Amino acid sequence: MNTTTHTLNKTLRLLKAFGIIAAVVALMLIILTMAANAQDRTITIDEALKLGIQNSKMLKLSQQKIDQAVSQYNQAKDKALPTGDVSFAYNRAQIPANTLDLGSTALHLPTSANAYLGIASVSETIFAWGRLKYAQESTDLLVKAAKLDVDKDQEQISYDIINAYYNLYRVLQSKKVVDQNLSTIDGQIKQANRFFEQGIVTKNDVLRFQLQRSNIELNGIDLESNRKIINYNLDILLGLPETTNLQIAQINEADRNVGSLSNYIDTAVANRKELRAYDIRTQSAETNIKAIHANQAPTVSGSFGGYYVDVSGNPLPKVGSVITPITLGVTFNWNFGTLWTNKNKLAEARIQKDETITGKSIELDQVKTEVNRDYQNYQTAVHKIQLLQTSIAQAGENNKILESKYQSNVASATDRADAQTLLYQAQINLELAKADAGLAYYTLLKSTGKLIK
Repeated sequence: MNTTTHTLNKTLRLLKAFGIIAAVVALMLIILTMAANAQDRTITIDEALKLGIQNSKMLKLSQQKIDQAVSQYNQAKDKALPTGDVSFAYNRAQIPANTLDLGSTALHLPTSANAYLGIASVSETIFAWGRLKYAQESTDLLVKAAKLDVDKDQEQISYDIINAYYNLYRVLQSKKVVDQNLSTIDGQIKQANRFFEQGIVTKNDVLRFQLQRSNIELNGIDLESNRKIINYNLDILLGLPETTNLQIAQINEADRNVGSLSNYIDTAVANRKELRAYDIRTQSAETNIKAIHANQAPTVSGSFGGYYVDVSGNPLPKVGSVITPITLGVTFNWNFGTLWTNKNKLAEARIQKDETITGKSIELDQVKTEVNRDYQNYQTAVHKIQLLQTSIAQAGENNKILESKYQSNVASATDRADAQTLLYQAQINLELAKADAGLAYYTLLKSTGKLIK
C-alpha cells in the first residue's frame, strides 16, 4: 500500500513538473510571438507621406466622388444625343353583338378582329438656346470641384502625417536626452555616495541627487506613454501594422532659404484650394444665370417616325392588308410663361453669385492672416533655436564650473543638482525647438497651398 502511494505521489510530482515546464514553454512562445509581431522600422518623412497617401481611405472616398462627378458629366453629354423608341403591339377584338340594325339595312361586323401596330421613332433637339451646353458646363464644374476636394484632402492628410511625424520625433529626441541625463545623474549619485562615505557630504546631498533622478524618470514615463500613443496613431495613418515601432530617420534641420512675406502671400493667393473653390462657385453661379435665361427661350426639335399597321390575323405583312405611314416633323416649343415666372429665379441666382464674390474676399483676408501668422511663427522658431544653442553653451559651462566646485567641496549638492537640471532642461528645449521649427516650416508651406509639390 505504501509503495503504491509513493508511486502515485511521484507520478503527480512529475506531472506537476511537466505542467510547469509546459507553462514556461507556452509563455516563451507567446513572448517570442509578440516580439516577432512588434516590428521596428526606421522611416523618412518622404516614405511616410508616400505610404499615408497610398493607404488613405479618405482619398479613396474622394476619388469615388470624382468618379461620380465624371459620371454626371457624361450623363449631361448624353442628353445631346438623339432619342429613339420602338414598340410593337397586338390587339384582338371579340364582337359578340356584331349586327347593327339601321332600319332598311343592317350592318354586319365580323365576330372578331386582329390588329398589329408597330411604331419606330427618332427625335433630336435641333436648337435649345444653349440649354444642353450649360448643363454640360455645370457638371464639368462639379468634376473640377471634386478634383479640388481631392487635392485639399491630400494636402490635409499629408500635413497630419507630417505633424504626427514631428511629434514622434520630439518625443524620441526627448527620451534620448532623458536617457543621457539618467546616465549622468547615476554617475553623480555614485560620486555622492563615495563622498558621503568619506564624510565630505551629508546624506541629504545624496538624497538630492536621487530625487532629481526620480523626477527625470517620471518625465521619461510620461514621454514613453506619449510615444506609444503617437506611434499607434501614425501606424494607422500610414496603413502599417499597429504593432510597428517607428523610428524617425535623422531630420536635417539645416537653415532653409525663406523668402519675403509678400512672396508667400502671393503664392497662397495663386494656389490655395479654398480660393480656387470660390472661383469655381462663381463660375457655377454664372452658368446657372445663363441656364435660367436659356430656359426662357423656345426650343426646336426634329423627329422621324415609321408605323406598321396590319389588321390581318397573320403578323407577316401581305400586300393590301398593311399600311406603313412614315412621318417627318419639326416641333417648335416655347413656354413663354417663363418670361415672368423666372424673374425671381434670376434674382436668386444673381444673389448667389454676389455671395460667392463676397465669400472669396473674406477667405482671401483669412488666407493672408494665416500666412502672416505661420511666417512669423517660423521666424520665431528659428530665433529660439539660436538662443537655445547659446543657452546650452552657457548651461554647459555653468555645469562644469559647479561640478568642479562640488568636487572641491566648495559648492553644495543643491547647486550642483540645479546646474545639471538647467543643462538637462536646455537640451530638451533645443530638441523641441528644432521639431517646432521643422513643423512650422511645413505649416507655412501648407498655408501657401504648396505643401504638396
